[in-house]
Amino acid sequence: MKRIIAIMLIILSVGILISWQVVEESEWDAGVDIIAVNEIVKEVEAWWGHLNQADFSDLKLEFAVLSLDEQVLFSTSEAIASTLNDAIRNRDTVADIKQGRTIVGKLIIPNDGSRAAEEAGRRIFTVAFFIYTMIGLLCVFYLVYVNRTVMRPFRKLQHFAHQVARGQLDTPLEMTKNNWFGAFSESFDIMRVELAAARQSEYEANRSKKELVASLSHDIKTPLSSIKAVSELMLVLTEDEKQQKQLRMIHSKAGQIDLLVTDMFHATLEELEELKVTVIEEYSTVLTDMIQNVNHYDKINCGVIPDVMLLTDVRRLQQVFDNVISNAYKYADTALHLEFQLTEDEDYLEMSIMDFGQGVPADELPLLFNKFQRGSNAEGLGGSGLGLYISKYLMERMQGDISCHNRADGFTVKLKIRLA
Repeated sequence: MKRIIAIMLIILSVGILISWQVVEESEWDAGVDIIAVNEIVKEVEAWWGHLNQADFSDLKLEFAVLSLDEQVLFSTSEAIASTLNDAIRNRDTVADIKQGRTIVGKLIIPNDGSRAAEEAGRRIFTVAFFIYTMIGLLCVFYLVYVNRTVMRPFRKLQHFAHQVARGQLDTPLEMTKNNWFGAFSESFDIMRVELAAARQSEYEANRSKKELVASLSHDIKTPLSSIKAVSELMLVLTEDEKQQKQLRMIHSKAGQIDLLVTDMFHATLEELEELKVTVIEEYSTVLTDMIQNVNHYDKINCGVIPDVMLLTDVRRLQQVFDNVISNAYKYADTALHLEFQLTEDEDYLEMSIMDFGQGVPADELPLLFNKFQRGSNAEGLGGSGLGLYISKYLMERMQGDISCHNRADGFTVKLKIRLA
């Protein structure tokens, strides 16, 4: 680019110098050849009175002879001024013709300054046209050069950046010689390689994590199977009603753990959408057994369950019950009261799970169903902040909903279970 600018400056400078020389060499005012004028004056004076018989072919200049009353007595060309006023206006040379000491006429010799100016103007225009044509061609060449060396590589970099942003990391960035963006382009391609390596590392790490979860799930299933088998055997052998109830609870919880471990085998928490939910029609009486499965401390007071047909996944709804009621035990540590009622449009069965604790601060209520969200009252208590998040996801997949609110005497979680 510096070379092109230097060439343009050189051409412009040479053009200015040539134009100046043309101006200097041009005869803007042709001047007066005194010797030639004197020769003409002498010849005219010698032939005065017989001008038409004279031979003026040897004289260098054109001229016209006027009488004192401005009558043209002789003229070598019709283009010569025929009056003194015209001659003065054209800046022609005017001389007196004398006979003795008496002026008898006027001699007019035309001035060629205007023609010289026209010729100089044409020469300057030719020089200027050539100069600006060359500069224009150089500008076109410069634009083509800039497009090829700057704009085209820049557009290629822009397209490459869009590909990287979309995650297309397999196509390398092509680089040409004498590329102004050489180091920059190389850095972009190195970034692509590093991103591809990081993505591969992340993929391998996730695969290792899934393999670990699968291995642990397999290992956990073995003792769970033993617990279920022993609890079933003890249920057959014992006759004490209280012990039977406790053993049934142990057997039920072992089954739930087995279900959760199976879910871990198929999906991680980051892939929650892969948790399978199968909605079928179930009688509302199924809720009684589900509530008993979470009534660990005999603190649940259950209202009347309407006799309706539900659309739900029993295993997933049991998981929601476990999450909600375990939270109530953990944070409120009070008795629980369950109420059931149909919505006005009779599309849902509403189940209200009420504790009698201190509730949740109002500014934290909208955040309770966010992932990894824990309340300010969770300090010192175990948990990951995923229970309500998973519960909301499962309820929505079962065409229902979950919400919560504070009461004057405690806290309520409301489940809306779809009716068939």
